[in-house]
Amino acid sequence: MNEIAADAAPEFPILRTCPFSVPETYRKLDEAGGRVHQVRMSDGRPAWLITKNEDARAVLSDARFSSEKLRPGFPELSPGGLKALTYFSPFLVNMDGPEHSRARRAVLGEFSVRRINAMKPRIQRIVDTAIDRMLEQPERPVDLVAHLANPVPTLVLEAFLGVAADDLDAIERNTEKMLREARTEEEQQAAAEALHAHLDRVIAAKEENPADDFLSRQIERSRQEHGGAADRFELASLVQLLQIAGHASSAAMISLSVLTLLANPEQLKELTADPARTPAVVEELLRFLSITDTGPLRLALEDVEIGGVRIRAGDGVIIPTLPANRDADAFPDPDRFDIGRAPGTRHVAFGYGAHQCLGQNIVRAELQVILDRLFHRVPDLRLAAEPGALPYKYFGQFFGPVELPVTW
Repeated sequence: MNEIAADAAPEFPILRTCPFSVPETYRKLDEAGGRVHQVRMSDGRPAWLITKNEDARAVLSDARFSSEKLRPGFPELSPGGLKALTYFSPFLVNMDGPEHSRARRAVLGEFSVRRINAMKPRIQRIVDTAIDRMLEQPERPVDLVAHLANPVPTLVLEAFLGVAADDLDAIERNTEKMLREARTEEEQQAAAEALHAHLDRVIAAKEENPADDFLSRQIERSRQEHGGAADRFELASLVQLLQIAGHASSAAMISLSVLTLLANPEQLKELTADPARTPAVVEELLRFLSITDTGPLRLALEDVEIGGVRIRAGDGVIIPTLPANRDADAFPDPDRFDIGRAPGTRHVAFGYGAHQCLGQNIVRAELQVILDRLFHRVPDLRLAAEPGALPYKYFGQFFGPVELPVTW
């Protein structure tokens, strides 16, 4: 990497403490000038930080930047953190080029707007049942995270994947144990083996009892590709990826979206007066909240100039979505939550380019249904605590409230 003053570079990840504000470190980098900045990873290695929206889109759509996390030199969020990937068939998010294109095409139709729109009545039934149970609670305030934000994504995944909610919860717990709780390589391997054994049982059961769901169709596709027997290892990795990406991110977005609207009652009033605005409001929430602070991450495969800086082959590159979505050159008055903002798709909340999030239409559908149903059915919903007094944490890579007490 180009020569840097390593001790002067901020350490990455740069984490937020407030759900509505960009960390001060980004402000200081912006004030210092320049479009591309240098940071130190947790192992002391330097990497390039991309904070401008235009540059983020350029990097994320450029095949000269690799997503293959097991390449030597790929930036790591924690020392040795990439070791766990060796226990799995390559994830879509860790592939490049033709291999990635083939794998993505195989599942892309499952996430089409048409297919997800067809699921909306079922999503509404899931949401209405969750609201029913929330309203039935004998005491207030009620924790919206526990009664709405957490259960809805699990039940939507259950309907989409065809995997029981109890199994999805177990997959999430075992993944957390493998990625973040295991302290030694032996513990990590033991956790990975237990996780794969569970996933193998889930897939075997689905092979015996196929249905009209994602996993059944992927099993059939795999059988055809491999001439008879499905590749359970590959299928297990796919199910795990969708669980990782589909639950924690949606739960964080649901809770933070409700919090943001309740903290802006005048804009909430505008929304409830005109529910046709909900899709545009969802896009503004996705831009404003940008719930992950840790990536995407890339590795330069050759020398590339971005934002006037020469990034050399072998350099690590980080593209955090929050500063890119709060870029004043892309979004006027970017730190203001504004449901009247001119519609557009310049935000990179779901990434950009070939690796743009497959599940984005599911997340949008969940948010649209929840915002429509929740504020229609509980029009006097209000916060039972100040936003600044709530406990927050990272659920994997996704920032959100631990609990969200509400009343009505």
